[in-house]
Amino acid sequence: MTKTLALIHTSATLVPVFQDLTNKYLADKNLKIFNISDDSLIKNTIERGKLTPDTSKRVVNLITSAEEAGADFILVTCSSIGAAVETATTLVDVPVLRVDQPMADKAVQMGKKIGVVATLPTTLEPTSDLVQRRAIVAGKEIQLTSKLCEGAFDALMSGKPEVHDEKVAAALKELAQQVDVILLAQASMARVVGQLAEADKKVPIITSPELAVQHLATVL
Repeated sequence: MTKTLALIHTSATLVPVFQDLTNKYLADKNLKIFNISDDSLIKNTIERGKLTPDTSKRVVNLITSAEEAGADFILVTCSSIGAAVETATTLVDVPVLRVDQPMADKAVQMGKKIGVVATLPTTLEPTSDLVQRRAIVAGKEIQLTSKLCEGAFDALMSGKPEVHDEKVAAALKELAQQVDVILLAQASMARVVGQLAEADKKVPIITSPELAVQHLATVL
């Protein structure tokens, strides 16, 4: 029987990213896949500095809409709206996954000292909170170090990706001296890992998109 997977994004740029990942990991699952994208969700969250009730309500509405459209499973690909995703799980009858949960679970498994890096406080805070809560679920004590790359996101948005990459790389090098594993709270930072010298990759650095789709492959 064919199942339907809905992907909900806050940026259309993530559609091809997840298309490649679903082609790689879910090609044998006999799935129908559809995408919903609304970048005003993340723009409003960044502008207001937090996930507000009205934006949360709209996230929930998108998730319920995906269920009504026939989704058997829903993946929400933005970490900044994770709290609203968790609210929606109580209001629909199909499984809903926030993209960073498999990453958080893996980090908790991999080490006690965990680092989280982000270029936006609106992403850093919910991801850090999720890691702490998933550690409690796993019954494990952790030491969490959160690192915000000040100015990196603005540099990226203003057409200076090299400045963004330098700031993220510096944060990764610093954290690698302090922790057992590093989480990248935003997939946009992943390319920086490939730019690091091998000597600077002292600990595993993990990202959410691939781990989320790998998780789907095990549950679908």
